[in-house]
Amino acid sequence: MLCYSAYNPPLFLKNGVAMTLYTALWGERYWQQTTLLAEPPYHTTVLIGGQGVPIFSWVAIPKNAHSTIIATYGITGELDQQWFLRLLGLKAYAQGYAVVLFDWRAHGKTAELSPTLVSDGLYEGEDFVRIAAAAAKMGCPSKFWFTGFSLGGQLALWAVKTATDLIQGGEFLGLQDSDIGGGVAICPSLDSRRSLKYLVKKPISRYLEKAIASNLKKLAWRIHDLHPGTIDPAAIERVNSIWAFDHELVISRLGFDSVEAYYEASSALQLLPQISKPTLILYAADDPLFHPDIIPELQAACAINTALDLLLTPYGGHVGYVSSKAGQRQAEDPDIWWAWNRTLQWLDNQREIKS
Repeated sequence: MLCYSAYNPPLFLKNGVAMTLYTALWGERYWQQTTLLAEPPYHTTVLIGGQGVPIFSWVAIPKNAHSTIIATYGITGELDQQWFLRLLGLKAYAQGYAVVLFDWRAHGKTAELSPTLVSDGLYEGEDFVRIAAAAAKMGCPSKFWFTGFSLGGQLALWAVKTATDLIQGGEFLGLQDSDIGGGVAICPSLDSRRSLKYLVKKPISRYLEKAIASNLKKLAWRIHDLHPGTIDPAAIERVNSIWAFDHELVISRLGFDSVEAYYEASSALQLLPQISKPTLILYAADDPLFHPDIIPELQAACAINTALDLLLTPYGGHVGYVSSKAGQRQAEDPDIWWAWNRTLQWLDNQREIKS
């Protein structure tokens, strides 16, 4: 594991819930004021993922690009609103990376194109790889790095594993094994079954869960309206939690008898021993969305698998990692976004290792 500057948050954000809420609410309004970088000149396109699912994407290729980051976001949202993902895009583009950002299944404009619902990585992993193959034909250079945060982090881990499965020493849609760099996952969902049971035990966590469930319900209604007849409205009405969303709308389409079986199959924790490409995982011990019992298992998996680099911090919340002024000076960072700065530092180190 390479040496990185320790994460140093502001004093008032040394609490996982405070960090999570502050970053989400403050960042959405002010993120553009935290950087002098301009957003890349994205052009929009539709790329075809696994099972023929059309995936709406933003693509930007700088002059003399050296490699490509392919990334998506968490459990709900769409590209226009995903400020944290857009931060990655502008920072990566400025450092010479081609950037492909996409609305994953059932989200944003991808939902307008297809009624296909989520599978939490089981099929989205192939989507990443097919996007990489299409991006290569558009001029995006290898290596390709699969990236995401929160549930998108789980999808990115699936992508790294799936790429190896699909290529298997040969090629897949023109991609060679050497074209795949690896992945980065920030605060990835690793075990939905345990974390959802943990999430509903505390009042503030229950509030977060209800907010996410409400957005999932809106997502389902949107697909219902866009693609009449594809989703039973009575099933949508019964959705009152994340668990209920998967029970009512997802598992039967994927062939599972129970939500528990679906979560076990899609869990990223059980993937970690199978990942063979360099992969960085940033994870905060005070993340309020995930069960703390997952942490020792994550540490054990990363200790055994040399392809995995784990940056486990005592603070950071869920997809927060706002850095203090002292932390910025210590890390020599240009802004407050510690997680993306470490991501790009790690990726640059990977390039130096391979050169």
